[in-house]
Amino acid sequence: MHWPEPRIALFVLPPRSHKLHGSVERANRTHTEEFYEVTTAEPELEAFQVELRAWETVYNTIRPHEALGYKTLTQRR
Repeated sequence: MHWPEPRIALFVLPPRSHKLHGSVERANRTHTEEFYEVTTAEPELEAFQVELRAWETVYNTIRPHEALGYKTLTQRR
């Protein structure tokens, strides 16, 4: 499978910045457990993007977040 070149600049977190790394690692874990490990999307870019957009909608508007007092990201705004 070939993925297109990313058009997003890479930001590397500075060493010994535990506050930044903790949030990133937690987000990675959530997305891995709740999307990547359970998605049924075909390993083709277009199909994968459709599934990922649907997951983003759930994550931002339906899924409660403990750190926000079990509100959704949309409710917090």
